Amino acid sequence: MRITQSMLSANSLRNISQSYEKMGQLQDELSTGKKITKPSDDPVVAMKGMYYRSDLASVDQYKRNLSELHLWMDNSEAGMTQANSALQRIRELVVQGQGGSLSAVDLSAIGDEVGQLKDDLVNTANTQVAGRYIFHGTDVMNPPVTQANPPKVADNLTDPTINNYNVEVSNGVSLKANVNPANAFNQDVFDVVGGIQTALQSNNPSDLDGLLTKLDKVMDTMSAEHSELGARSNRLDMVETRINQQDTLATQALSDNEDADIEKVITDLTNQESVQRAALNVGSRIIQPTLMDFLK
Repeated sequence: MRITQSMLSANSLRNISQSYEKMGQLQDELSTGKKITKPSDDPVVAMKGMYYRSDLASVDQYKRNLSELHLWMDNSEAGMTQANSALQRIRELVVQGQGGSLSAVDLSAIGDEVGQLKDDLVNTANTQVAGRYIFHGTDVMNPPVTQANPPKVADNLTDPTINNYNVEVSNGVSLKANVNPANAFNQDVFDVVGGIQTALQSNNPSDLDGLLTKLDKVMDTMSAEHSELGARSNRLDMVETRINQQDTLATQALSDNEDADIEKVITDLTNQESVQRAALNVGSRIIQPTLMDFLK
């Protein structure tokens, strides 16, 4: 087969063009830091990237859910602690009123303090987080307790269908964010505290014995719910640790799949530039003068 000058020139130009294309790809990897800039560059890498990004999106959503859980549990913890402190102070006042050495004026003054603590319990029961009542189960838009004498809890507070305000923390796994409303600020709490206030202000310390027993029962129920909340809070910490690990692994997998090895890209680009210069040098030698150049 006869090799013509035009064939040599065409082959040289094609090789130079391919070399430029390779350099362009390497420069794209260097400027973007990614192995590919479009799916057609490597369909396998692109497909894996879609799965890894989906995993990361799910993990990010779970992390947002964990933040909501922490917000609910932390505020519930603070509310329960405040309520227990108020009930403990009321108990101390009841014991003080049982002594029999206080005058009617003193008992009335103690009753006034109990009334203030009762109002504080109502405010605590109606704690809101982001506009939602955290001590009313899933009925988050309505206050669980109405201020009255004694305060009146919502009719559905003991309805088991509103007990669990659940938040998803991983695929198919949910955690309860709230405390059981029937075990926290139920009607017994306010009836007992209201009865104590009335007994003190009406100078009937003999009624305090039975009320103290009821108060202890109320406090035991609330303390048990408080402890259960603490156990769930500990589990939340473990779940958060696992989710953070998943986030790290998913991010690493996405990076390994798509991120370019910058050191290798720089080395390959340097080598390709050398190849390009050699191709241009060879091309200049291949395109020799023709007969027409000598006839001019």
